[in-house]
Amino acid sequence: MKIDVIDNGGQWTHKEWHLLRKLGAESEIRHNTVEPSALNGVDGIVLSGGAPSIVSELDKLGNISQIMDEVPVPVFGICVGAQFMALKFGGKVGPGSVPEYGGVDVRFSDTGSIFKGMPGRMTVWENHNDEVKELSGDFVLAASSENCKVQAFYHRNKPYFGVQFHPEVKNTQFGEEIFNNFIEVCRK
Repeated sequence: MKIDVIDNGGQWTHKEWHLLRKLGAESEIRHNTVEPSALNGVDGIVLSGGAPSIVSELDKLGNISQIMDEVPVPVFGICVGAQFMALKFGGKVGPGSVPEYGGVDVRFSDTGSIFKGMPGRMTVWENHNDEVKELSGDFVLAASSENCKVQAFYHRNKPYFGVQFHPEVKNTQFGEEIFNNFIEVCRK
């Protein structure tokens, strides 16, 4: 089982890599300019969070659109990775009306997909200015917070998943379980 992390300049990219390895997946950190062909043989991809503003610095996200087009594996987008995924499928992303930092309560309205086993409410760790404002009809909204409507989502037909929060950080309740559920999707 190999799940590579595509680094978008996130401060916790190594935590994502470490957690995948802790849960038994082989993993490498790859810069977002990696050529899709270099990812042959991976079973899944994590699109890390990162510093670029999806609103004004989309060019700093390298080849992730091409990677998603050419590498047919499950993809888990975190923070800016999730924002990019929503945007790629016709969603809207913009500055948050209230940027979120630190602990935030989220409410799960759908616990399908990699969110199985999540409680109705949990505390997660946030670090974002931009956020997904609207999902296209391709996605199912799974969780929201008081200030951010789109905290978690998944694609209706493809193994694509996104979270605005950071499940790799210990302050996020059930973050390890979300990663483990993603690994299980990659095994299929």
